[in-house]
Parts: sequence; structure tokens; C-alpha cells
Amino acid sequence: MEVVKYVTILEEIHLDGGRKMDPPGRRAAAVAIIRNPFAGKYVEDLSPLMDTGEKLGGILGKMAVDALGIVPEKVESYGKAAIVGEGGEREHAAAILHPKLGKPFRDSVGGGKSLIPSAKKVGGMGTEIDVPINFKDAAFVRSHFDAMTVRVDDAPRSDEIVVVHEVTDSGRAHPRIGGLKKEDAKMEDGLR
Repeated sequence: MEVVKYVTILEEIHLDGGRKMDPPGRRAAAVAIIRNPFAGKYVEDLSPLMDTGEKLGGILGKMAVDALGIVPEKVESYGKAAIVGEGGEREHAAAILHPKLGKPFRDSVGGGKSLIPSAKKVGGMGTEIDVPINFKDAAFVRSHFDAMTVRVDDAPRSDEIVVVHEVTDSGRAHPRIGGLKKEDAKMEDGLR
């Protein structure tokens, strides 16, 4: 794994819809820009990218938690995403995000029973991606359905991949659409 750079983004939401959020809601994205060893060529065996995902799962998860300044168990939501430079394939993002990344990411955020939502795309420098998130222990907790838009102005180049992990310490500001609440979730099966 050849890392070009790391980027950390922290949002602290104090006001939403004209109403104060107390305490402020915070979300952090930890980003790695890495070289894509398979840019410009078709390769059947993507296991090196799967191994990269395993390494980044822990590194980026810890970076995001540290950016929030909380202990891992206080993380409420998580999500992941990747943008592959145009010399690569969407499957390169899938290789990083899916087979091995989940366990080290969950370990870095104090657990997590629900699936880690994801997004992937191919794009050039400055491409944005909306990183989907949900409550880490029960995917159907509606107050935590959200996303954070992430963009790195000089990445990905054609031979790079942008990998993003997002974590939050709260749900959306002022949720009021009903559905399962965090305090009512059983947190047994990752769904409810």
C-alpha cells in the first residue's frame, strides 16, 4: 500500500433549521489517498486491494474517532466510500471496501452490529462522494440515516484511489420523522 496522503475533515453542527443543536452534532471523515497498483490494466486477482482495505479499516477508523476526540464506544454512526481514479475500475473500490475492511473498522469504533453502508464511484480530481451512514448497532434507527459529502481537491489522480471512513457522535439534527429510536433499539441483529 502506497499512501499519497491522509486528510481529516471534522464538522460540528451548532444550528440546523434555525434551531440550536445542543450539544452540537459532530461527524468526522478520515481519508486516505493511495496509489492504485492496478490502474490502467485488468487484473483478475484483487487480493492486494483487499489487504489494503484491511489495513485502512483500522487506520482510518482510528483517525476519524480521534478527530471527534471521543472514546471509540461513543461512536454512534459509521459509513465508508471510495473514489477510483479514471485509470481504475469501480471493482477496485469494492475490493478495498468489502471483503476485509469491516472488522478492523468496527474494532476501531468500539464495535458495530449493523452493516457499514458504502458508496463507490470512478472520477477525476475533485470528485465528490456522499458517504452514507447509519447507526452502528441497528441499521433501522431512522434518526441516524444521513450522509456527509467528501471531496479532496487534488485527488484522485488517474492512478489513485480515495478511501473514506466516516463516524459521528450523534444522529441528524432534530430528527422527527418517526421510526425506530436509538434508545428503543435492541441492538442484537444489526437491524433493529
